[in-house]
Amino acid sequence: MVRIARHRVSDLFGLAERESLSGHLDMADRYVSLARRIGMRYNVRVLGEYRELFCRSCSAYWVEGRTVRTRLRSGHRVRTCLKCGHQRRTVSRAPRPPTATGPELPPRTGRRDEGALSIPVTDEPDLVDEETEDE
Repeated sequence: MVRIARHRVSDLFGLAERESLSGHLDMADRYVSLARRIGMRYNVRVLGEYRELFCRSCSAYWVEGRTVRTRLRSGHRVRTCLKCGHQRRTVSRAPRPPTATGPELPPRTGRRDEGALSIPVTDEPDLVDEETEDE
C-alpha cells in the first residue's frame, strides 16, 4: 500500500505542475491537497523535491511570482505564500562572500598557464641574423 501511495503522490504533484502551467491554479491546489491527504493517511513522507512546491498552511501549489514571493535575507530564503501570508524560512545554500577580516592568502608564485593559444616562452636569447651584422 505504501508503494502505491508514493506513486499516487508523485502523480498528483505531476498533475499539479501541469495544471499550474496551463493556468488552472485552483486545480493545482486541489491536487496538492489530495496528495497531502494520501501521504498523511498512509504515513508516507513527501519527497524533498515536492516539499518546496506548496504552502504547508493552505496547500497552495506555489508558482513563483503568482502564488509565492521569494526573498533572500541574511543567509536565509524567505518564501511568502500570497494566498494566506504564511512564511517559510530555510537556510540559503548560496556561499557567503569572504569577509574583509578573513585570513590573507599568500601571493601566487610560478608561471600562469595562458591556455592553448598562448605563444610559447623560451629562455633562449633571440638569434640575430649574422648576414645583417656583416653589412
